[in-house]
Amino acid sequence: MSKEITQSKIMSALDWGYEKAVNGVPGLDSAQELAESYMRKGDCRKEQANSLIRWQNTKAGTSGFLSGLGGIITMPVTLPANITSVLYVQIRMIAAIAHMGGHDVQDDQVKSLVYVCLTGNSAKDIMKGAGITIGTKLTTNAIKSISGKTITAINQKVGFRLVTKFGEKGAINLGKAVPLVGGIIGGSFDSITTNTIGNVARDTFIQ
Repeated sequence: MSKEITQSKIMSALDWGYEKAVNGVPGLDSAQELAESYMRKGDCRKEQANSLIRWQNTKAGTSGFLSGLGGIITMPVTLPANITSVLYVQIRMIAAIAHMGGHDVQDDQVKSLVYVCLTGNSAKDIMKGAGITIGTKLTTNAIKSISGKTITAINQKVGFRLVTKFGEKGAINLGKAVPLVGGIIGGSFDSITTNTIGNVARDTFIQ
């Protein structure tokens, strides 16, 4: 099977990862459950999101956590497994932050904005092109008014950015390999990238 990273493969992996993140997989909390566990701590949504981002950076790269991902990588993998696992973990974090902000993660518009957050520092430019400004009050109504045509355009830009990102780094450099039953996936998450993505998600979904 070819492991070449293409835009269509990236989008398939994103859709797959999003479905698993939102609907949950055995042994791992769904994005909403993850969010609820942090929403019980204090009252400030921004602080709760920051706490979640910090946890993601310190815990998501440990072998114990990653061994829980073993089951999700039984997908018909068209991308290297470590890229797929990184995408899943980051999507779940972003979707959890969106849920914290009171947004419906089942909406296509929210899903598309979650994907944009994966591009990190490029997110602002992609959203600006769609008439969305990060850091301003992004109401539920404003999100719902994003058209299907705009969603398609956003997703294409996200796919292109991620192909470039993973193509530059190469699958091997995403993290040191952790041996798992049934395969090897990246064990050392890029915490700087994950932190940037988390901050973009917080600024997008939580005011």
